[in-house]
Amino acid sequence: MKIQQFLQQHGLAANPFADEDAQTDLVFKTGCLTSVRHPAWDKIYGDPREPSTAVVFGEKGSGKTALRLQIARQLTDHNADNPHTQVLLVPYDDFNPFLDRFREQMGWLNRRIDRTLAQWRLWDHMDAMLSLAVTQLVDRALRVTQARHPASRDEPLPLDRLSPSEKRDFLLLAACYDQSTAENRDDRFNRLRIALGLKLWESYWDWAVGAGVSAAVLAAVALGGWWSLLLTPWPYAAAAAGWLPRLWNFARGAYQAWRIAGNTRCLKQPVGMLRRMLNRLGRRNTVGRPLPTQPRTDDRYELLAKLQGVLRAMDVAGVVVVVDRVDEPYLINGATDLMRAFVWPLLDNKLLKHQGLGLKILLPIELERLIDREDQEFRQRARLDKQNMLRGLPWTGQALYDLAVARLKACAAPGSDPHLLDWFEPPVDRQRLISAFEQLRVPRNLFKFMFRVLTAHCNAHSDEEPQWRIPSGVFESVFALYQRDQDAFDRGVGAG
Repeated sequence: MKIQQFLQQHGLAANPFADEDAQTDLVFKTGCLTSVRHPAWDKIYGDPREPSTAVVFGEKGSGKTALRLQIARQLTDHNADNPHTQVLLVPYDDFNPFLDRFREQMGWLNRRIDRTLAQWRLWDHMDAMLSLAVTQLVDRALRVTQARHPASRDEPLPLDRLSPSEKRDFLLLAACYDQSTAENRDDRFNRLRIALGLKLWESYWDWAVGAGVSAAVLAAVALGGWWSLLLTPWPYAAAAAGWLPRLWNFARGAYQAWRIAGNTRCLKQPVGMLRRMLNRLGRRNTVGRPLPTQPRTDDRYELLAKLQGVLRAMDVAGVVVVVDRVDEPYLINGATDLMRAFVWPLLDNKLLKHQGLGLKILLPIELERLIDREDQEFRQRARLDKQNMLRGLPWTGQALYDLAVARLKACAAPGSDPHLLDWFEPPVDRQRLISAFEQLRVPRNLFKFMFRVLTAHCNAHSDEEPQWRIPSGVFESVFALYQRDQDAFDRGVGAG
């Protein structure tokens, strides 16, 4: 008997338990994204009008990816309904580019990934988050249609509301942190300058001085008829002296660019390109303003404040950063000690409680077991008691039963009203399902188990003699086998 026949008999147009990963689960995205939420949803999501931090530890399959997708959807709805108090969503979940560039900066002595991550600091996380936020903002300012960002509104940003100082801050942030790979950064910088309406003529004064002095020397020689002076070094020395300001600015810009490239260790910063952008901004717009030229957090906090000022002027009241998939980078590959080295610098109370910034940090359960082993210095720095921390994402049997019912409704064929209890013969009733689901613990285990039950039942019957209800014996035997496999996986000796 085919599974599709069984599903059609019970009024279903698709298999509600075929997918296990929320990232590719169409049933979840189309039918459960807004209707089915974890019981701790309100604590994790908070209120977008006052973004707050939440630190969540969850085992594999407990719904961390689903939470990330639901946060994005909820913020999309919030931004659509509240155009004057929008929230900028920054997905911080693809760490491979940042780790690769960081490793390159560390040199061959630190090629081992444990040595590399031992050098990772809080300001590296801040550089990565600033680059994601600024790149998204520049994309939206330039109306880059091929760049899609979650939760952002479709209309262009109101750049005309920015004051001259905020426009310069925006350009400075773009010079330091725009990491677009779709376009040349030089071109994007110039397009952004034009879109902001900034002329920056004052940045070319050194060129004007050099050209003016050279022209004056040539004019003096021509008008005075002192052509013989051209055979001496003096007119050339005078003309060269006029170019000393340009030479000084070039050297100053190159030094600044070199310092920024060396201290934004997780970003790709071509020194020549960065120097040209800093020189176009001019000394007036860079001296005295924060730049990431030092290995410290102070400059990053100031730059974060600059970014928030630019956002507020464009009706974006807060920033939400969603941290997820820390176990997936190929350099970390799920190793607990490497995840700890990478994540622990991020757990800093000053950043986690920064006004107008909410970090939703979704971490594997393996890291939760290390929290209690940390010393007092770590606890004082992280202050996890103030961060809406959840030690796990537990699902009760009733919650998983409701989830299964909701997925059936999402897969229902037009005009049908499927019921989960109709799948099973007595004595498998609602209470037995809830009891079994309680032991499965997380949605992924529920989906795997239900798919196994369905497969085992359909394989036991032919198309000529179908049976539309699953016997209790099949349910119990598959449940016992799945518990054995689940126990092996929990002990680290099974594939799951």
